[in-house]
Amino acid sequence: MAWRSSGTSNAELVENLWRNKLITQPLVKSAFLKVDRAHYAPSSAYEDSPQPIGHGATISAPHMHANAVETLLPFLLPPPDVDGGGGGGQSATGVGVPSVKGQAGRPRRVLDIGSGSGYLTHVLAELVGESGVVVGLEHIPALQRLGEANMAKSAAGRRLLGSGRARFRVGDGRKGWAEPRPRPTGEQPGVGGAADDTATATATATAVNSSNNSSRNHHHHHHVETEEKNQDEAGGWDAIHVGAAAAELHEELVRQLRSPGRMFIPVDAGNGWEQYVWTVDKDEQGTIRKERLYGVRYVPLTDAPTASSS
Repeated sequence: MAWRSSGTSNAELVENLWRNKLITQPLVKSAFLKVDRAHYAPSSAYEDSPQPIGHGATISAPHMHANAVETLLPFLLPPPDVDGGGGGGQSATGVGVPSVKGQAGRPRRVLDIGSGSGYLTHVLAELVGESGVVVGLEHIPALQRLGEANMAKSAAGRRLLGSGRARFRVGDGRKGWAEPRPRPTGEQPGVGGAADDTATATATATAVNSSNNSSRNHHHHHHVETEEKNQDEAGGWDAIHVGAAAAELHEELVRQLRSPGRMFIPVDAGNGWEQYVWTVDKDEQGTIRKERLYGVRYVPLTDAPTASSS
């Protein structure tokens, strides 16, 4: 059905994705209608096919973005007591949506690895609520700047950037990302990243020192473990989308998932030609469940090109 979903306008493209059941949730349809793909694709913006954006990267086909969003949707929508989120499986229009999963009262944090053009980062930001944050992560600085510039083409995009609800960063996506805590002035949404290096070093030192005192070792070890878990939860991600094929299911990304949380990631099968999308779910108790969904073809999640090769 994907090849029948192309249109001559953004509205027609989204409507065709809906008619062909490549978008099935009204909230997802609404988010895609708010983001004009022409601001992000340099050519053939309303074709349901991937398009090159430079630096060996592409903007994925709209049907792939739609599937990624619908797969992550229960972990994107605001949970109960955040921005009007109800978590009861109902949208604002009363149309059924997948049950919202997340800790009540905790704003959403979403990481978009390999954000490229910035298109999906914008769509995700339309879904997470006023208090949520979506971070687009790129290992190529020129693409980080491209995503930011593309989002700034629309008034809605400029508002998202100005409020801090959408942010673009440069880093190695295979290692995830720790977004710094919000500025004390409060002009950005109040969901910062993991504890800073000083706090982490203090926790580590406490663990080492406590090991030298056998009578207090168990107490300190439990305290440090609890502290580290709290830091991971505060700075972790409700949803992680990976937009390039990883060589493996990187454990650092799994660790950075909140409880509960979900990752959508294409992974190379190791035989040189097959790739598959996997979901990795972490439940409230921290138990991990991995599921292989379907075959795909993505550009690889790799090191940034060196100056000599770029």
